[in-house]
Amino acid sequence: MTFKKYIYAALLAGVGLSSCEKALEEKAYSFLSPNQFFKNEADALAAINGVYSQLLSWDLFAQPYWNFAVLDDDHISGADWYLSFVGAGNPLAYWGWERPWSGYYILIDRANTVLENVSGIEDMDTEIRERMLGEAYFLRGWSYFMLVQTYGAVPIRTASLAIDPDANKPRESVVNVYNQAIEDFKNAESKLLPRAHAKSGGLGRVHRGVAKAFLAKTYLTMASGSLSGAQIQVRGGNDNAYYTHQKSVVKGLEGVDSKEYFKLARDKAIEVVTDNDYTLATNWTDLWKMSNRNQGEHLWEIQALEGTFMNQIHNYFNATSTFGRGAVWMTNNHYLDYEENDHRALYGIEHNFLSNTGGRYYYPSWENTKYANLNGLVWNNNGGTDNRAYTIKYKDVSSPAVSQSDAFFPMMRLAEVMLMIAEADNEYNEGPTTVAYDYLDRVRRRSNADYSPENMTREAFRSFVIAERARELALEGVRRFDLLRWGIYLQVMNKITSGQNNISKLRLERNLLMPIPLSEITTNTAITENNYGW
Repeated sequence: MTFKKYIYAALLAGVGLSSCEKALEEKAYSFLSPNQFFKNEADALAAINGVYSQLLSWDLFAQPYWNFAVLDDDHISGADWYLSFVGAGNPLAYWGWERPWSGYYILIDRANTVLENVSGIEDMDTEIRERMLGEAYFLRGWSYFMLVQTYGAVPIRTASLAIDPDANKPRESVVNVYNQAIEDFKNAESKLLPRAHAKSGGLGRVHRGVAKAFLAKTYLTMASGSLSGAQIQVRGGNDNAYYTHQKSVVKGLEGVDSKEYFKLARDKAIEVVTDNDYTLATNWTDLWKMSNRNQGEHLWEIQALEGTFMNQIHNYFNATSTFGRGAVWMTNNHYLDYEENDHRALYGIEHNFLSNTGGRYYYPSWENTKYANLNGLVWNNNGGTDNRAYTIKYKDVSSPAVSQSDAFFPMMRLAEVMLMIAEADNEYNEGPTTVAYDYLDRVRRRSNADYSPENMTREAFRSFVIAERARELALEGVRRFDLLRWGIYLQVMNKITSGQNNISKLRLERNLLMPIPLSEITTNTAITENNYGW
């Protein structure tokens, strides 16, 4: 199999696998050497497509990525048969627990191959060549950004295995890994084109604004993680009351100048907004329509195509599912954190829905006067296990009755960029300015939520923005990382103990990081121990 054919084959690797089947192991195929292959623009395009294809594998977005990014936070509930693994703090019981590590490093290796070879192709458009290099830099940087948040200190590889096949790479410091991501995002920003540019590469590809947004997010992650002495109020616990938590400095970020990085985050995020490449959707629910994919405020979405690459997000997260009803939903406590007329709860949660066997259900049980009798039909809720707050975010797909669909996964939206500005500006100025309030309220008012409370202190505004991120970005894989970067994950989770549907929220220190796969430890002699507790 040639290198080019292997790339296209990789795009199809996830098709046809059931939810319990592991991805096929990586196999060594014969392929043309880089000197033989990288001759023209078509070869470069095939190579960069091969980098993207790893995102669509069973190492990442076919299932494992969103298992780890979404299921393990304080606002998620679901079927015990599904959440009893990752969702209960027991990742080793999940079949795909080793997959993300290999997924990120395969993506890194493919990006390195592009960076080493595409720059030397003369038979292609200069802008397109630079754009492809920018895409490779971004995808490598994003991989390191995800690796360091998930595993802490990890090896850094900036040469492909073809050039540097040595498996024995030591773990670099947390700061060094973040700095690698920053360097890659900066290189990507300098080479990528705006989304509307004729040579930007089309739908689904990263572009300049995506690099800027993730650069801002990296700065923000380092800033919030390194801040010491801060307090954060979080609504939660078993009684859904407000609790104040003293944040911990994230291990490995000690000594980072948090104020400097908050400023860097704010300024870079403001660039994304003022570039005017994106627009905040006027109607929040319109965001989740198939017709609005890759448009408006969606900076970057993981693509899906029915019949080619499909995933199981819709089947697990949607109200109607091949399971009868979906396996993942928002907790009642988090639902109660929305204002009554907030469209994200009023229209963004399914209030009347059918199971795949025709059962009629409504949510929530305490709003029975609004939803129990609708359109001349009686809808049911037993007041317990029927209280399932299903999101509409992954509902609109081509074939809703199948287990694998073409649901897109949102990676960055303009709303998150605006909330990053609000958060960073508040911290940099040691209290909210009109800038912080403006960006916060742009997001809130778009969803018909009230204006944010006036005259908040730095601590109160901080707590409010973190809660607003949870409301706006629910079930998008953001909440867990927010709790981790602010150093309150253990405090928030353990305040709940046993959550809705008896899903355990008790966590140990070891749950702050994922375990490094045993396969890596046994083959890489430079790694002598696993993460704490594993």
